[in-house]
Amino acid sequence: MPQGDKGKYTAKQERKADHIAGGYKKKGVKTKEAERRAWATVNKDDGGGKKPGGSGRGKETGHPAARKGGKTGGRAAAARPAAARSASARKAAATRQRRGT
Repeated sequence: MPQGDKGKYTAKQERKADHIAGGYKKKGVKTKEAERRAWATVNKDDGGGKKPGGSGRGKETGHPAARKGGKTGGRAAAARPAAARSASARKAAATRQRRGT
């Protein structure tokens, strides 16, 4: 199978890639680069194509990185003392003001 062939991907993975690529195009990324990034994301989440025919193919995807954010997002910040969070917020505000954003 030639490099870049998408024959081993499921219909769901192809829809996922199309959806991700559409988001990148909406942000102004060129079509070819958007497609590249989209397939890289699908591979990261699912570990490649899922149709049978190769070693380790067709297995359950488990919990891809895209779904972990809500569960783990606030733990690190919540564990920090209030003074540290406050200092970090002041530093960020100063940087934004300096950069004019």
